[in-house]
Amino acid sequence: MSERTFVGGIHPSYYKDQTAGMPIAPASPPAQVIIPLHQNIGAPCDPVVEVGDEVKLGQKIGEPKGFVSAPIFASVSGKVTKIAPYNHPLGNPVQAVFIESDGQDTPDEGIKPNKPLEELTPEEIRGIAKDAGLVGLGGATFPTHVKLSPPPEVTIDTVIINGAECEPFLTADHRIMVEQADDIVYGLKAFMKALNATKGIIGIEDNKPDALEAMRQAVAAGGEGYDLEVHSLHTKYPQGAEKTLIKATTGREVPPGALPMAVNVVNQNTGTAVAMAEAIKLGKPLYERVVTVTGPGIQNPANLIVRNGTLVKDIIEQCGGYTEDARKLILGGPMMGMAQPTDDVPAIKGTSGVLILTEAFVEELPIDPCIKCGKCLDVCPMFLMPNFIGSASEMNAMDLAEKYGAMDCFECGCCTYTCPAKRPLVQWIKIAKGDIAARRKK
Repeated sequence: MSERTFVGGIHPSYYKDQTAGMPIAPASPPAQVIIPLHQNIGAPCDPVVEVGDEVKLGQKIGEPKGFVSAPIFASVSGKVTKIAPYNHPLGNPVQAVFIESDGQDTPDEGIKPNKPLEELTPEEIRGIAKDAGLVGLGGATFPTHVKLSPPPEVTIDTVIINGAECEPFLTADHRIMVEQADDIVYGLKAFMKALNATKGIIGIEDNKPDALEAMRQAVAAGGEGYDLEVHSLHTKYPQGAEKTLIKATTGREVPPGALPMAVNVVNQNTGTAVAMAEAIKLGKPLYERVVTVTGPGIQNPANLIVRNGTLVKDIIEQCGGYTEDARKLILGGPMMGMAQPTDDVPAIKGTSGVLILTEAFVEELPIDPCIKCGKCLDVCPMFLMPNFIGSASEMNAMDLAEKYGAMDCFECGCCTYTCPAKRPLVQWIKIAKGDIAARRKK
């Protein structure tokens, strides 16, 4: 057993065998994409195209409204047919650009390689990340250039690449590490240079031995002049969460309510590192990503490169469609993903997985009163009291939920998973966080 881990957490069944050994393949280019103009934590984008415009692959179609935002790009070449609200994976409809593909994938003329990494300044690297629309591809979608721009008084000495991929079913990051290890190392070096960091760490759970070996070889081949390490982590959920990953790899503890920069660390996802490498070496903006399509409810599971704005129903059709007993659609993994009421919703920058569960996996049990067993306290990686926070939210006592530390919860779902009374603790906490955040804004 690897020694590097954290206190708390759970050991769910991982169900990764369906796709862990399946190489990444490009999805068929869609005939139409519907690209939401809000795909990151922070401000949405304004459209910079109009209905009737001809656009090219990689052309900017959405301009950020603020610093904490990221531009949006066309994922096909073709004609803008509509700009209107449309279904969004996170809930309410948002403004989206509809593009009918011409089938040519004619690239935008502005897509050109940048200078080699050795010749780029930190400011230029940040600019490339911003101009390419990079965000965290682990699901959080925090704009990358913001992470690379800490306040002047903050020193970042360590950059951690998150290769844990602790969510059950998902294997996109696993395959990226096996197949694109060199680009991950290149992206890590770019992040380190942008932040003047002296150390780089790649953290990978020990249930991915082929990824560990691939990354070690890539570090040995391409890490000259940089202090890079590959850490084998004990397989435990949520090993890949920012604060638990920092604890497991560096021993540092991020204080409650603080960001990783409080302990001189910045985390980045494996896919984000590859996107950074491609933005520098190719000038490629972020208009596609690797998505795991999996679960017992899909005919042909796969790891696909999916264009931004591809409808989920089209992705599922490419994978042979649903099985007869398919019951539930989740974008992301089963622990932190979002269940969807329809497959008529587009994949976005943060879509790491399309998971289809069957009747056998969707057990509806009655919610019982809390039995005071304390299991949710034992597994909470943030050392919170999920039972108290959840009960406060259930009673609409949001001030009390805030007092108990609701805002320090990152919604991993360990509490709900382990609760013998089947209480939806993480769902209640999520409601409380939304209410608290809304009141703080006012």
